[in-house]
Parts: sequence; C-alpha cells; structure tokens
Amino acid sequence: MLRETKDGVTLAVRAQPGAKKTAIAGVYGEGRTAQLKIAVQAPPVEGRANEVLIKFLAATFDLPKSSVELISGDLNRSKVFLLRGVSLDAVRAALSPMLSS
Repeated sequence: MLRETKDGVTLAVRAQPGAKKTAIAGVYGEGRTAQLKIAVQAPPVEGRANEVLIKFLAATFDLPKSSVELISGDLNRSKVFLLRGVSLDAVRAALSPMLSS
C-alpha cells in the first residue's frame, strides 16, 4: 500500500466513486497488494473522481495539491498516487487513526 521513493511516498488506492461523501473506507486486499479504500463523492466521469481524490489526499496529508500526483490508474479503480515531500512515517502516522476505528 505504501512505498518510500526518492521523491516521497507512493500510495496504492482503491477508489469507490459515487459515494455520499469522500472518506477513507478501510483497506482493500491484504499483504503486498493491499490498497487504501477511499469512497469518492464524484462520478468516474471526465476525471472528476481523480480530481476529488487528489484534493482529499492533499488535505489528509497536509500537502499542496501540486504535491499529489496520480502516477497510474487514471481510468481504473486501482490507482497509485505519489505524495511528494512527505516521509513514510508521516503518512503512516496520518493514516493510523483513520484505519484503527
């Protein structure tokens, strides 16, 4: 789900478009193929869900939107985002309270 790179951290996400609100919905899969499941309050039309995901991830990790880049999965539910300028420990710390509830 998380991997540290020289540019920041990559985050594997499983999007669920068309939700009532955008929120972390848990973890999809397990082990090396696990993805952060995020319910997205936008349809998967014309990149709207991707835009909402970028805004949500930027807010979640206290990053500018320009520091969140979709690097794969533009048209799929399974996506990988690069979070620039953040450490793996900071991402884990931010996600921990959301995944433990």
